[in-house]
Amino acid sequence: MEHYHMNLSLKIWRQKNKTAKGGFETYTVKNISSEMSFLECIDVLNEQLITEGKEPIAFDHDCREGICGSCSMYINGKPHGPWKGTTVCQLHMRAFKDGDTVVVEPWRANSFPVIKDLMTDRSAFDRIIQAGGYISVNTGNAVDGNSIPVDKDNADKAFSAAACIQCGACVAACKNSSAMLFVGAKVSHLALLPQGNPERNTRALNMVAQMDKEGFGACTNIGACEAACPKEISITNIARLNKEYLGAGLAYDPNN
Repeated sequence: MEHYHMNLSLKIWRQKNKTAKGGFETYTVKNISSEMSFLECIDVLNEQLITEGKEPIAFDHDCREGICGSCSMYINGKPHGPWKGTTVCQLHMRAFKDGDTVVVEPWRANSFPVIKDLMTDRSAFDRIIQAGGYISVNTGNAVDGNSIPVDKDNADKAFSAAACIQCGACVAACKNSSAMLFVGAKVSHLALLPQGNPERNTRALNMVAQMDKEGFGACTNIGACEAACPKEISITNIARLNKEYLGAGLAYDPNN
């Protein structure tokens, strides 16, 4: 693969805090390697800003290996940028060419308020997870992997759903800022496994109730969430969530 260098204009959203108005500022970065990651490019810009005595751009990052989900931002109008199935930290600068203008924004959803610049508060997802509660399994010594039989098809589907990294790209991509793919993945992961059975009804009801409380919108069924998901999680998980929720509603006894 050809290795080259480029000069770019980065049009980046700057916002001091949650209450500040915010706006775009344009910066020029030079001699950027095509093999750099997008976050490394912002690192270079921040070093430049610090040298100039200016405030660096605030952005979330942790693992830089496509695992943690914290590097959440729009790049040229697409959550996580132009590459399919890729987080921002795994996006490389060869996705752009010399002279390009790249527009960088935080997630745009009322349930994900901007903290500063490109950082958003995604703790609404944490509260949805907490609403799901616990699973009733014995703890202690490791259980033999074959002691609880699990259908291969269900195991594969559960594994795919569990790949969700809670980044919020599904919400950012949805015109209604729906969290249905995220909640669908989290509910499906446990609903498909025997360990998740004892609390499956309360889990579905409580997580959906918390999702609504956080102000996420209704599902549009247009599939933008699946297209933007860096782990390519299927919208069939939304159908499974609906099934779990309806079943839980029918089974729920408020007097029990």
